[in-house]
Amino acid sequence: MNTRHTVTDTDLGPITIVATGDAITGLYFDRHARRPRQEAFGPRVPMISDSLLGQACQQLLEYLAGQRTTFDLPLDAAGNDLQRSVWKIVSDIPYGQTITYGEIAERLGDRALAQKVGQAVGANPLCVVVPCHRVLGATGALTGYAGGLTRKRALLELEEPAAVSTGRLF
Repeated sequence: MNTRHTVTDTDLGPITIVATGDAITGLYFDRHARRPRQEAFGPRVPMISDSLLGQACQQLLEYLAGQRTTFDLPLDAAGNDLQRSVWKIVSDIPYGQTITYGEIAERLGDRALAQKVGQAVGANPLCVVVPCHRVLGATGALTGYAGGLTRKRALLELEEPAAVSTGRLF
């Protein structure tokens, strides 16, 4: 498969965008928890020479500038069945809204799955695009984020500044 990547600078730091074939397979911050080894990203290519990576970069920058609320990209995240089910639910969380790990577990049919949901959210290889930053702890607390809690707060503030500043995350 034709795996390649590009890196774009953002206010949240550099973000590596990975594509394999005709789909985006990863978006990673520097020092991202569970970031694959650099060799797994394939060669670095200029975004202007790869239409898919260029499109992903453009949409990401538009989102971070407050000009986009959804992404329209072909995605292919590698994961097991539970992870894919969780990522589908996370993908459907509307812009500016949040959900808890427990609520995702309930949607999967078993509230006891909340811890496994948290693991699946943490393993999301498509940060921002699959908006795992919109998933919160049971009390609405900012809990783990592979890109770091500072970035999670910044993304939530981008989407709903009043809710974060007042603590009203639901």
